[in-house]
Amino acid sequence: MVFSSIIFLCVFMPIVFITYFLCPAGLRNILLLVASLVFYAWGEPVYILVMLFSTFFNYLSGRLVYMFKNRLMPKQAKTVLVISIIESIAVLFLFKYTDFFIQMVNMFSIKEIPLIGIALPAGISFYTFQIMSYTIDVYRGRVEAQKNIIDFAMYVCMFPQLIAGPVVRYEQVAADIHGRKLEWQNIALGFQRFVTGLGKKVIFANMTGALWEDIYNASAADISVLLAWLGAVAYTFQIYFDFSGYSDMAIGMGQMLGFDFPENFNYPYQSESITEFWRRWHISLSTWFKEYVYIPLGGNRKGLPRQVVNLFIVWVLTGLWHGAAWNFVIWGIYFFVLLLIEKWFLLGILQKVPKIIRHLYALLFIVIGWVVFACEDSGALVSYFKALAGAGVPLASDFAVYKLYTHIILLLIMALACTKLPKRFMFKIEAMYAAKHPAIDKFYGEKIHFWIISAFTFITLILSIALLVSGSYNPFLYFRF
Repeated sequence: MVFSSIIFLCVFMPIVFITYFLCPAGLRNILLLVASLVFYAWGEPVYILVMLFSTFFNYLSGRLVYMFKNRLMPKQAKTVLVISIIESIAVLFLFKYTDFFIQMVNMFSIKEIPLIGIALPAGISFYTFQIMSYTIDVYRGRVEAQKNIIDFAMYVCMFPQLIAGPVVRYEQVAADIHGRKLEWQNIALGFQRFVTGLGKKVIFANMTGALWEDIYNASAADISVLLAWLGAVAYTFQIYFDFSGYSDMAIGMGQMLGFDFPENFNYPYQSESITEFWRRWHISLSTWFKEYVYIPLGGNRKGLPRQVVNLFIVWVLTGLWHGAAWNFVIWGIYFFVLLLIEKWFLLGILQKVPKIIRHLYALLFIVIGWVVFACEDSGALVSYFKALAGAGVPLASDFAVYKLYTHIILLLIMALACTKLPKRFMFKIEAMYAAKHPAIDKFYGEKIHFWIISAFTFITLILSIALLVSGSYNPFLYFRF
């Protein structure tokens, strides 16, 4: 089950939230746990056992680590921590990377080893990282071990952020597990955030996703430089509106339930360098790798050569986290090289050039990176880059011109929608209106703002549901990460 589905929007979500709001506060955690298990088991009832096993194993590990730390038995605490980390990585490796590494072995082996062909459980990368951060933070003394298995399982399995994040560390919601309050203002704001994310996903991401699919699967006779770059731009918009939309929906539902989830995106396509881009894109994952991989490896504290090695490890792992395929590894190394070049000298040069040049530089390499990310087949990746460079293909084709002509308005709207300009424009209009009508006090000004947002939310919700009912193109890129 995904958020952008009729069964979720019209059945699951209303039943769960109405029941949750009517439920006594002391029973809300168990209700949320049961709802989350139903949500996860809807499409994959078998793999719920994997998640429950990891949850119970790390619940016990956290209790043991906390006990040994309090009894001044650091060796035993560290041993339990290492075992829990090995268990989490082993489960993730088994389901996500076994076939990938078998394929690597087969490249150098005389006798081919058969692939195991295990399906990847949805959201396993997200909840595994959450579980690992919990046990590590208990060991570090940043949080106390959770004694209630129901509360811990609810944290791990919570359906708003279970499938695609953001990666919510335990310390970020520890106070909310028992101390959260339901306030109508937060519920309203959370619902508005959810609908905004739904619109991003269904209206923008799905439309550009369909464009990308058409271009990626185009016949050889239709391929041109214009078509290749149009496809790259389409995928760039698709992955942003798809993933940030899902994050908005998760954060909005968390707010409706009384939780404060961390932000995951901060207008990343406004960046003026690759370094800035990765401070704005998938913030929860970048923070996780910094806190639990980069800094423990030594960070930048052990000299430049060691720092380079640490960065390389982090970015290879970042690539692998996104998928068990070589294009994801190449994608991670690609950004490692760019970040290293910026760190060594390029950032200093960029500061001396006009802002628009910095912005275009960042967008160019971001778009190229998404092409690497999108093309899992090595042959298709090479062919696509040849098309981007104009090797053996014309500058334009009738198919490319048609696709550009029929989608240019949509692409321009999305180019504006992924910046702060719409929000600034709305605030400016409100300020101009207030200046022309000074008799309107602050109370009525806030009511006008409320009704504008409410109208936008209502229209977005109706349009999104209409598109879903019509059976339009509706994939979700991060569902299997």
